[in-house]
Amino acid sequence: MSHTEQSLMLCQDILIWFFCVVLIITGSINFIRFWKTPATYGRYTALSPGEKLVPAKVAWFFQELPSFVVPLLLLMTSDRHSTLGMYLLLGTFCLHYFQRTFIYSLRTRGQPFPINIMATAFAFCTLNGFLQGHYLLHCATYEATWLSDGRLVTGLMLFFLGMAINIHSDCILRNLRKPGGTKYKIPRGGLFEYVSAANFLGEIMEWFGYTIATWSFPALCFAFFSCCFIVTRACHHHRYYLENFKDYPRKRCRLIPFVF
Repeated sequence: MSHTEQSLMLCQDILIWFFCVVLIITGSINFIRFWKTPATYGRYTALSPGEKLVPAKVAWFFQELPSFVVPLLLLMTSDRHSTLGMYLLLGTFCLHYFQRTFIYSLRTRGQPFPINIMATAFAFCTLNGFLQGHYLLHCATYEATWLSDGRLVTGLMLFFLGMAINIHSDCILRNLRKPGGTKYKIPRGGLFEYVSAANFLGEIMEWFGYTIATWSFPALCFAFFSCCFIVTRACHHHRYYLENFKDYPRKRCRLIPFVF
């Protein structure tokens, strides 16, 4: 038996499928749950008696960290030499979470998080970090021709375009506030001229680009989960702006320019 065949046996198919089903089910539940009532963090924070808050910088750092660290740990302990798998993993998924963990979290001026929200996000990022990392390193197989495959090229282009939109939109939102400020203002510039949630649009583009580039079911399940949460969040943001700002541009869509 070859070294490659031995490594392929490390793929935990049943566990991968279980986690994928969990993402599909929880994503659907979140969509139904948060369609009318938004998740209680940020501008929608609603504290229960005795509930503790965590500074936004701390919350974002710790809850996003597992999605960066877990795949790297899997990579360091893997005996399978897959240049393409490593590239896809480190060049897309981990790159996003490096930015969110070590750059976005330190620059954010968001409001404190309820600690239970942070803990839930930490658990999710740990599970998903394992799912994406394990699949790429131990389950996925790509021929050398995949490097020139249209799916890889298209997916990476979509991913990096989405990441650029996401980072630029976050910068616009961050600059609406002075350090220590909590007042919300109308975002202007970039894709915010067309949609209320340009940062969310960028993130959706990232994960569907990642899905196309890897052409994997776990990536698709993660993109689906993200959409279920992000779409409802975008709708609530759009409604918030319309209700709180009389001069808010009525022509702006929620998430997709000229469509939705």
